[in-house]
Amino acid sequence: MTHSRIIIGFIPLLDCAPLVVAAERGFAGVEGIDLTLVRETSWANIRDRVIVGHFDAAHMLGPMAVASTLGIGHVQVPIVAPFALGLGGNAITASNALWEQMSAAGAEIGADPSAQGRALQQVVRARERAHKAPLTFAMVYPFSCHNYELRYWLAASGIDPDADVRLVVLPPPLLVDALREGQVDGFCVGEPWNSLAVGVGAGHIIAPTSAIWKLSPEKVLGCRLEWSQRHPERVSALVRALYSAAQWCDSPTNHAELARLLAEPRYVGAPAEILLRGLANSLVLEPRGTPRALADFYVPARHAATFPWASHALWFYSQMVRWKQTAFSSAHVAAVAATYRPDLYRIALASSGADTPPTDGKIEGSGADGFFDRKVFDPSDLQSYLAGLQTNSG
Repeated sequence: MTHSRIIIGFIPLLDCAPLVVAAERGFAGVEGIDLTLVRETSWANIRDRVIVGHFDAAHMLGPMAVASTLGIGHVQVPIVAPFALGLGGNAITASNALWEQMSAAGAEIGADPSAQGRALQQVVRARERAHKAPLTFAMVYPFSCHNYELRYWLAASGIDPDADVRLVVLPPPLLVDALREGQVDGFCVGEPWNSLAVGVGAGHIIAPTSAIWKLSPEKVLGCRLEWSQRHPERVSALVRALYSAAQWCDSPTNHAELARLLAEPRYVGAPAEILLRGLANSLVLEPRGTPRALADFYVPARHAATFPWASHALWFYSQMVRWKQTAFSSAHVAAVAATYRPDLYRIALASSGADTPPTDGKIEGSGADGFFDRKVFDPSDLQSYLAGLQTNSG
């Protein structure tokens, strides 16, 4: 078999796992792919290197694919996402100093996001009355699930993310040091960086984002539309390899081996025991604390976790409009819906026996994938959804 070389960029995060497993456990080779993985530091580097063709595809933030397709915040290069790299895996972590203030306002480790939000709002208002500088929260990229999950929680808690706090962008590998040095008061990032902050005694995990939006979307396999059109066979082979790898990642019997693999410096480079927490859906939320079970915190394959739901892309777009990153237009809606490609997913897996969803989108938040504030997102009626969200209060 002649192998096709595919170069994929990735960020050192827990959810790069299917890519690593596809390369290391032979799933890519079975599909005739010579898979080369390139570790990157920032999401901006991932974006730029996909756009200019250094990478054939990448471990990509779902909203990044949407923003690139629409040309928001950068050059316009259509991106497609034929595969989702799992669900969940993010959390919001607070510095020890902020946690002390939240605790004094009634917050408790492991409490639901509504209770934590009420406590944070009290801290924010007290700082305003004392004429202190607003709290600073970091997230990893302006067009990211982390930015939108953080903003969603803040707004629903009565905190205006654009007026009451300060939001900054930092790459995931730099967040723990920024928290430890007092440069930020908190952050929203994917594992293992939350657990690493707890592990070094620098912070407390105050809200796993799986509690803000259950089974929430995260990374995708993203590639230029033009590349996917030139290499449809490679796209299909890559989807099949990653599907098999994600199934392998989902099995608890493989988690110890997977944690050791991801712990290698060329991949994530965090201690295996820290990585295992996210894989096992059991996080330590405070320094010297004990593990707490978090149902479906990170899901590599179950619950149709690898399916690129068009409704996920449209929810991201709704948040871009909500937070004034772009204006609403029907042309945008069509382009966004065409960014996630369930058709390519189905084509790739047609002969595999995989159980693929029959529809391209779904109503988000109406079942097992609920939002903590009980709001529901109907992708067929974005304008009504947006009208029902008061920007400053959720």
